[in-house]
Amino acid sequence: MFELPKLPYAYDALEPFIDAKTMELHHSKHHQTYVTKLNEALLQAPEWEVKTLEEIVKHYAEAPESIRGALRNHGGGHLNHSLFWESLKPQAAAAEPQAAIKQALEANFGAYSTFREIYTKAALGVFGSGWVWLVKDSASKLSIITTPNQDNPHTQGLTPLLGLDVWEHAYYLKYQNRRAEYIEAWWNVVDWVAVENKLA
Repeated sequence: MFELPKLPYAYDALEPFIDAKTMELHHSKHHQTYVTKLNEALLQAPEWEVKTLEEIVKHYAEAPESIRGALRNHGGGHLNHSLFWESLKPQAAAAEPQAAIKQALEANFGAYSTFREIYTKAALGVFGSGWVWLVKDSASKLSIITTPNQDNPHTQGLTPLLGLDVWEHAYYLKYQNRRAEYIEAWWNVVDWVAVENKLA
């Protein structure tokens, strides 16, 4: 059975960019609910319990119809949030991508500033709830995509490198309806070393 991953930092470690109360609720309530409901669904299909989280998300359409929606939504929610926590780092305010990830962004987008502008625009353009992603395809070409709800790029054969949660639960306590401010603040806590590790 899946478990809620422990964060490698305290709930208040990302202040002032992401507030402690939002982090606590986002992790211990929202993410925990995805894990709980995923495990409940898997009890109905023991043959799916042996699969990795990535396999479940990639192949949920092959699951019994009775649990397909749960695997898509709650499996996706668990995976997306796990990736999200891994991409954050306290006091990363001065950090920008370096080495291989910087070169890859420049090769695919022309400049880091151009990538950041396109990514931000995509995040602002997500209607309702969803995610924006930097992804890698099988040829290692990078692109930016958005997914609705808790869908994950793995279902499109893409590897997620950096995801931003733009569900309101990710920012509403601090930023209310000001998604643009949340996105701008989030750039200050991106862990580019973690992103580069996924690229490799």
